[in-house]
Amino acid sequence: MIRYAKPTTVDEALALLGENAWRILAGGTDFYPAQGSKPFRDNVLDINGLAALRGIAETGSHWVIGARTTWTDIIRHPLPPAFDALKQAAREVGSAQIQNVASVAGNLCNASPAADGVPGLLTLEAEVELRSAAATRHLPLQDFILGNRRTALRASEMVTAIRVAKPAAAGTSAFVKLGARRYLVISIAMVAARLVVENGTVRDAAVAAGSCSVVAKRLAGVEAALRGLAVGPSLADAVLSAPMAELSPIADVRGSAEYRLDAVREIVARAVLAATGQLAGDEVAA
Repeated sequence: MIRYAKPTTVDEALALLGENAWRILAGGTDFYPAQGSKPFRDNVLDINGLAALRGIAETGSHWVIGARTTWTDIIRHPLPPAFDALKQAAREVGSAQIQNVASVAGNLCNASPAADGVPGLLTLEAEVELRSAAATRHLPLQDFILGNRRTALRASEMVTAIRVAKPAAAGTSAFVKLGARRYLVISIAMVAARLVVENGTVRDAAVAAGSCSVVAKRLAGVEAALRGLAVGPSLADAVLSAPMAELSPIADVRGSAEYRLDAVREIVARAVLAATGQLAGDEVAA
């Protein structure tokens, strides 16, 4: 018999996960389209009653985003400028109605190469909190998403939070998404960039690209090329000549692999310039 449960506490949810195999229902914006008209064959664990998993908290060492926190919550919450890329990505997650119910953790667990929230969280060096009835573990985001629709989540676990350490929440950031139209579209390529600037020089850089490999990737060659440069047009020149060996885009209906490689280099440059305040909003849009 297929079961449906809607626990009211995290402990109750974890106990159920330890007893049986469940398909977790959070915001439902990916859950229901994937289900379509097919009959349900899995037990459904509805976590929408878990109020403890929604919200953003600041501790002495971390910013903690609860698993059920919505993209609208991200947009509205006062966060340091390093989170601006994540806020900009939040505005690209479907329509306002989707942003009101879709959860940050759901975006990660769906593990799409085009998940809008992933590049910004990668630049923040985010880690995923995974809890079971027996233990809690923390995985860097790049170790949590294993491939297209694949994560490191175990059957007895659920994502309870995304954590960003305070040192990684430094600097300013920007997000640029390229799609076939301006809104309500799956990305052809997308980039988040976070830069720490001191005395007019880039002290640190974190740049990540999505939709250009099976999982979103940090671009180490670009980051290395930016460090130590003076803020100015030379940042774009450095991006245009830096290696991007991490990327291996596919060709699909949205664009060829060659187009993606050309496009992502351009939008990396835009994101970097935007993060350092050198582009206005209308100049950033891809």
